[in-house]
Amino acid sequence: MEADGFVRKRRMTAESAGNDAGVAGASAGAEVRWLGGRFWGVSESIVSSLTPRIGGEPQLQSVDVVCAAPDAQAEDSEPDYESLPQGASTSTHMLAGAVAGIMEHCLMFPIDCVKTRMQSLQPDPAARYKNVIDALRRIVAAEGVWRPLRGLNATAIGAGPAHALYFASYEKLKKTLSDTIHPGANSHLANGAAGCVATLLHDAAMNPAEVVKQRMQMYKSPYRGVLDCVRAVWQREGPGAFYRSYPTQLTMNVPFQVLHFMTYEYLQELLNPHRQYNPSSHMLSGGLAGAIAAATTTPLDVCKTLLNTQESQALSSSGQSQGAHRRISGLVHAFRTVYRLGGLQGFFKGVQARVIYQMPSTAISWSVYEFFKYGLTKHQHENMRIQHIKAEV
Repeated sequence: MEADGFVRKRRMTAESAGNDAGVAGASAGAEVRWLGGRFWGVSESIVSSLTPRIGGEPQLQSVDVVCAAPDAQAEDSEPDYESLPQGASTSTHMLAGAVAGIMEHCLMFPIDCVKTRMQSLQPDPAARYKNVIDALRRIVAAEGVWRPLRGLNATAIGAGPAHALYFASYEKLKKTLSDTIHPGANSHLANGAAGCVATLLHDAAMNPAEVVKQRMQMYKSPYRGVLDCVRAVWQREGPGAFYRSYPTQLTMNVPFQVLHFMTYEYLQELLNPHRQYNPSSHMLSGGLAGAIAAATTTPLDVCKTLLNTQESQALSSSGQSQGAHRRISGLVHAFRTVYRLGGLQGFFKGVQARVIYQMPSTAISWSVYEFFKYGLTKHQHENMRIQHIKAEV
């Protein structure tokens, strides 16, 4: 109730550029209020249940006290948080990943909206922007303060399970493959391979949410809300429309995540060689890794956006508005369309917004995830130390 009251107090009445903009603004405002209420409820349940659950798991209480040597230094030493302690369940990785993913996408969502619009191949004259700041200013002025947040609830719903699978599978495979390829040390090959598998699972869960989100972000989007968008796409284009861009998404995200994970782990070796909890190194490594990977894979992201949105003016300009083939149906078709309408420069439309989005996005994601890893590991270490003291008494 407090969260709902807070959102109502902060609610602003935005000027509208027409009926469509007014409906879009009202819809986006409702989504933000809905998401705020859900976030407060989930946060309270996590905070109230996390400590007793972790502290009360039988496998954690049954840890052999031999691991805490009689030496007083062993009792007070910091835990090796880089891999969560034995006994920590997969759900621990999934919880940390889900929270990190939701925070990452929600905090950077307005920039993501700008990126989607700037990647439009044939934008409306009123939706041609000079840069990210100009886009945000004009969107808010013409369509309302809530417009850059439209589709946020769809993203939050998809980001939770997608990032839970993403981080849990990455951590598990990274450790397993590293122990096989290069026992006792970090392996860049293992990091890259683990990132590939994690991407397959993440994109499978996230792709439908991406389709809905990007269609609602477009200028003059005809959809009243998330459910209306899902219903319309399902009826007009069939369920396959939600995975039309999945091969392209994988083609983009596999190299993106390989570059991302390998760069992050490499920078951690340079900036944090002892792999201790160091927020500044996690943030810097995550930000640089995201920026490099984002800039490199922008051409594929432009094609993915075209496949997701099926931009009407681009379809008309490429001669796809009439006849049997009225959809852009694959990566090769998307590449040809982008090149025909925008030339080589078309493949880098929105690169500035993409880098500006990904750099803080990955920095936030890694910082939140590493914080959860550290907090959970330290909590378990303290439990083990207390159990050892009680056993001695």
